[in-house]
Amino acid sequence: MILPIVAYGSPVLKKRCIDISIDYKDLNLLIQNMWETMYAASGVGLAAPQIGLSIRLFVVDASPFSNDENLSIEERNNLSNFKEVFINPALTPLTSEVNTFNEGCLSIPDIREDIVRENEILIEYLDENFNKKKLKLNGLRARVVQHEYDHIEGILFTDKLSSFKKRLIKTKLNNISNGKVNSDYLMSFHVLKK
Repeated sequence: MILPIVAYGSPVLKKRCIDISIDYKDLNLLIQNMWETMYAASGVGLAAPQIGLSIRLFVVDASPFSNDENLSIEERNNLSNFKEVFINPALTPLTSEVNTFNEGCLSIPDIREDIVRENEILIEYLDENFNKKKLKLNGLRARVVQHEYDHIEGILFTDKLSSFKKRLIKTKLNNISNGKVNSDYLMSFHVLKK
């Protein structure tokens, strides 16, 4: 089932999420719904807060980046089969080396900005069967995971912008939070009553 994606301005997007256990109600159905929702919105990642749940869960499928001819063949190959469920993850940067990439977010439609992130990370997590996993990632795989990981920490990519950049997009952000945005996918807005 395709779920509405929570828009910028909703308090759930700013909360640090809680761990879940193996007996979390209807977890497999939730994960299936998250995949459907992400694909329907043409995303490469989706975190639980983006569908209104404050739990430490996100899904990633970076295969759309494998067609980017600006990337090396090795990176395109790495991205082509990078599809994963992350439950209760812990992330550690492995280097001080950073890179910049133009990011967007399904919860913040029509806004894209250059964001600086660590180039190499280690992520420890549980998969959908609650098997312990550990991945060392770099490049775009690391970036996509960091973006989704930020969501479960209550951080949006716009939080990483300079105050000058934030002022430039303030009107657009206010419009999104007030439901004044066109989107090709189902969205949910938290509009405060005055």
